[in-house]
Amino acid sequence: MKKSAKSVIKSTAKSAKSAKSAKPAPRAIPPLLPLVCRVLDEKKAGDVRVLHVGEKSSITDYLVIATGTSEPHLRALRVELEKVIDASGTRIVGMDTGQPRSGWLVVDTFDVMIHVFTEETRRRYSLEKLWNDAKEIPLDALLGGNAKPPARAAKKAAPARKTNAAKKAR
Repeated sequence: MKKSAKSVIKSTAKSAKSAKSAKPAPRAIPPLLPLVCRVLDEKKAGDVRVLHVGEKSSITDYLVIATGTSEPHLRALRVELEKVIDASGTRIVGMDTGQPRSGWLVVDTFDVMIHVFTEETRRRYSLEKLWNDAKEIPLDALLGGNAKPPARAAKKAAPARKTNAAKKAR
């Protein structure tokens, strides 16, 4: 049975219209993203957050934001990040360690941009607030449920003191 030219045009216009209004399929998470998160987690970076900004930004798809405890910790994290990025075969597009004692490290791999701050610098720039409309990717999802609780500078509990009775018992 032949379709009339009019019905063919209508059906073509309908499918073209629905193709325009359909949302593009979400891109798969780049393989580098879990690797970066794992190395930051293993090397004790604090409060690692992953934001999907691909729909909001033309420069990257994912932001990884983490906190280092000090300038030497930032340098150590940079070295470990470089190792894992190099081992994955991903090219580093740019890296900025800032001025000495800037408290901010940026590593750009195009699809994933990593920001590691000292605690004070992270509070000052508040990138999470700047990108508050971005979708946060749970760290557990990227690490296969093996994420440690966010590392924060916590005071260690003082060792239990021996009581006078315990001292006398010796």
